[in-house]
Amino acid sequence: MAMKTKISFRLNGRAVRLTVDGDRMLLWVLRTELGLTGTKYACGEGFCGACTVLVNGEAVLSCQYPVKNVEGRDVLTIEGLAQGDVLHPLQEAFIKTNAMQCGFCTPGMVMNALALLRRNPSPTRAEILAAMEGNVCRCGGYVRVVQAIEDAAKAMKGAAGR
Repeated sequence: MAMKTKISFRLNGRAVRLTVDGDRMLLWVLRTELGLTGTKYACGEGFCGACTVLVNGEAVLSCQYPVKNVEGRDVLTIEGLAQGDVLHPLQEAFIKTNAMQCGFCTPGMVMNALALLRRNPSPTRAEILAAMEGNVCRCGGYVRVVQAIEDAAKAMKGAAGR
């Protein structure tokens, strides 16, 4: 029987307190206990990037990240990017460049791209490709994804990096 642990953290800017199995993967806590289904389950092995979220600003694969590791930390999911009806510059850029087809991989791509742009506001194309290597798009939208990230980098310079 799994041992329940009290875990407190900030999720998309709000305090969260849960009593859950601390070894349970963050992905499943987000999707089931907290009802945030934007973070996707795909491979479940940490190879595709669909489950990427930010923990203290760093991209992590939530399917491989025990929820006990978020104790006292800040977690940001795709649901936390928009401010009301105002989309984040990355979300706007993905829409504008049509950087998604089925959209399944998009939340993980956006979150990984956000981590990249926060640590490197002006990445080269090679740096974007290297940073996004772990995000798989079965539809093959990579060229438009790179363009979206380049466009968002320019837009974010005027928006204080949001």
